[in-house]
Amino acid sequence: MAGNFLGDFVKGKQYTAFPEDVARGILLHREIDYHTDTHPVFLQSKHRLVPTYGHYAGVVVDMFYDHLLAVHWKQYGAQSLPVFAAYVYEQLEAYWHLLPEKAAYVLSYMAKHNWLLSYARLEGIQQALEGMSKRTKFASGMEHAAESLKKDYAAFEEEFHLFFPQVMRHVTLYLAKNP
Repeated sequence: MAGNFLGDFVKGKQYTAFPEDVARGILLHREIDYHTDTHPVFLQSKHRLVPTYGHYAGVVVDMFYDHLLAVHWKQYGAQSLPVFAAYVYEQLEAYWHLLPEKAAYVLSYMAKHNWLLSYARLEGIQQALEGMSKRTKFASGMEHAAESLKKDYAAFEEEFHLFFPQVMRHVTLYLAKNP
């Protein structure tokens, strides 16, 4: 779990400096990103947003899918979302000593504002998108993305339900091949 969290903070071969279990999590994160970025259903969602968000369309879809996962958590999670979120924060904080500074900052903010739970609300995903927009190098328009989600909610929801079971299956197969 810690490695999966670190996937966006660790570049290139830096993963080799981490303990083996964390390094496997980083590689799993990369595999999920690659699978997602090339998946036809994800691309369908993304293409709907490219005219508005350009280069950031994939990031926006990723956030929309995070929202939809939180909304439909009972269908995909083994325990309630609040219990799972608390477990995630506890697990990640156990690896605090390994986190690069930027990752530690994000985790502290993430836990303090309980992002995993807040994503279930449109206001929560809106806040996350606004925060991401402030941190982009170029104008992204992400601060307005919740409106795009509301406008095409049913389409994104349908695509998410097609996509997510497939990514879960892909992860299961990947882990079986890479224990």
